[in-house]
Amino acid sequence: MSRQTITFSSQSDMVQTFGPSDMLLRVVEGVYPGLKLLVRDQQLDLEGHTDDVSAAVEIVNDLQAVARAGTTVGPEVIEASIAGVRTFQDTNSISGPAELIVASQGKKIRPKTENQKVYVNAINNNTVVFGVGPAGTGKTYLAMAKAIQALQAREVNRIILTRPAVEAGESLGYLPGSLSEKIDPYLRPLYDALHEMIEPETIPHLIEVGTIEVAPLAYMRGRTLNDAFIILDEAQNTSAEQMKMFLTRLGFNSHMVITGDSSQVDLPRGTDSGLVQAIDYLEGIDDIAIVKLKSSDVVRHNLVSRIVDAYDRHQPEPTRPQRAGRNRNR
Repeated sequence: MSRQTITFSSQSDMVQTFGPSDMLLRVVEGVYPGLKLLVRDQQLDLEGHTDDVSAAVEIVNDLQAVARAGTTVGPEVIEASIAGVRTFQDTNSISGPAELIVASQGKKIRPKTENQKVYVNAINNNTVVFGVGPAGTGKTYLAMAKAIQALQAREVNRIILTRPAVEAGESLGYLPGSLSEKIDPYLRPLYDALHEMIEPETIPHLIEVGTIEVAPLAYMRGRTLNDAFIILDEAQNTSAEQMKMFLTRLGFNSHMVITGDSSQVDLPRGTDSGLVQAIDYLEGIDDIAIVKLKSSDVVRHNLVSRIVDAYDRHQPEPTRPQRAGRNRNR
């Protein structure tokens, strides 16, 4: 048995964390029936079995961070937090504790599923890592967290974030605005992830001095990227030539993480995905890791994993590029 106390910064902070009609408390009591919860002033006392108390504290802390970020704590958010903590506990019991990557703006970032742990460990132990899986599995988010961690630890001097600018229906030349305004929509998801992990007011300065670079993949051509943590996002939309160009930009003391979903290729019909080809070509090479995440690793709304499964049941696997005379001796 153990007892812990959580102190809130204000009454409003506590109310927003508990959700409407103290929903969080009622749900936690239902999930952990042996747990005693006592609210007094701006504190929450928890008493019960050590594992239950530890899990409940983690859930409350997670939802407190969610509420402070401006998200309403409702049934789906509470359910997702509880599922994440339970998965985290199960994962720890199987293969040891998951790494706490970054704690920024009150948010703790760590792998929450077994495959996510494998992914983070692969980034720790390899120079080039491919993270492949459906939306919501944390591919880009965890890679971004590892990049910021490496920068803060002075393991690298800069972070480079890039995506292929695949046109959706219209040529870039016909879109309004300057070149930077035209490509901004393609890079916006990378900026969004940055804003969740770094104080927003510091990002313009870091970009201005070159510590963080966010640019389309075409801007990588002809460069050698030393002392950098490089993330290629949406890599399923690279051509074979673009992927080879990107991989050969690798310089000394650099790390590359390539993320993508081979079921979401937006390339013109008849164009092979560079991601699919690279996984086929590079599998088994030392210092290159390929991690495949699944719908069970989705950490967004619980409906997302069911949507992914439904699409997987109705869509064939992407075909591998065909080539003649491949030498399989490596």
